[in-house]
Amino acid sequence: MATQPGLSDLRRAKFARRAPAALSELVGPQHGTVTLPLHLAWSGLTTFDLDQPRLRMSYYRIVLAEGLRDDLVHFLHRDLLVSLWPTLRTLVSRDVREVWESSFDELAHEAQAAA
Repeated sequence: MATQPGLSDLRRAKFARRAPAALSELVGPQHGTVTLPLHLAWSGLTTFDLDQPRLRMSYYRIVLAEGLRDDLVHFLHRDLLVSLWPTLRTLVSRDVREVWESSFDELAHEAQAAA
């Protein structure tokens, strides 16, 4: 008798399907003001100044949690993600964290370096 996948397994599979093939695909903005579409920022703040650390962190949390593959590529930037990851990994869900760290050695290395 086969076991049913758990809710966490289903969430991880969803995030894995959305992840880009490589961090180099993430070519979003690094500075300035960005307005997220409603399918990402559907509650509360929708415009973020990436030059303000708290707003930048909130922006990244939202895009990682809600974004589809095209959103991730369009709204995230590789260098910012890597630099934010040691803190950001503590603010996203365990499922997001595990998928991104298992998919990208560079993020797993950043996590280990911060520990």
